[in-house]
Amino acid sequence: MSTRAGTTSVEPHTESAPRRRSRVSTREELQLAMLRIKNKGLKLSISAVATEAGVSAGLIHNTYPDIAEEIRAQVGRGTRQQRDAKAAEVKVAREQLKTLRAERDAALADVARLASINETLRQEVATLRAVASGRIVALPLRSGV
Repeated sequence: MSTRAGTTSVEPHTESAPRRRSRVSTREELQLAMLRIKNKGLKLSISAVATEAGVSAGLIHNTYPDIAEEIRAQVGRGTRQQRDAKAAEVKVAREQLKTLRAERDAALADVARLASINETLRQEVATLRAVASGRIVALPLRSGV
């Protein structure tokens, strides 16, 4: 039987059509599923609640984000808690990075200073070896010129 746009068919629903959910009853079923999981002593998770309630985990994430957040909070992984924990980790990492950069800069300055001293000493060694071998004659300094 054909239907025009905007009208509904009189044919009965088949099994392939998704069943309509009552948001209120589904929310209540999810709350009850959370209680059943706790009472059974099972690990609380969004997946476990979805399985217990007979719905998909995606439905909880997408349609009932407040329930998903409640589950995360009870597990100890609330969004705010996760964000605050990450912010604290980032702060510590930045402080460590600042300290390490300061140490690196000090080490680079030491390397430059030591390279200069090393080059000066190389020149002195070369001069002393040449004087010792007799290839270079030390000239006396002239006074008054």
